[in-house]
Amino acid sequence: MAVIDDVKNALGITGDYQNATLQSYIDEVTAFLVDAGVPASNITSGVIARGVADLWNYGAGEGTLSSYFMMRASQLALKGSAANG
Repeated sequence: MAVIDDVKNALGITGDYQNATLQSYIDEVTAFLVDAGVPASNITSGVIARGVADLWNYGAGEGTLSSYFMMRASQLALKGSAANG
């Protein structure tokens, strides 16, 4: 199953109408995680869905990443560092 399908399932979104918006959020969250030092092997659909849910705000200007997402991103980055160190 594609990441977009996993994210849509996690968020309870059906249909294809929002696919372009969702994909842009998926790309942004994934880039955030990679730039934070999370190895690609530690990036799951679940953490991406959490980040997308945080940003999903239809452009109202209040899209921020939750403290849970930030803690999870830190854990995943450290997990990758521990495995490499």
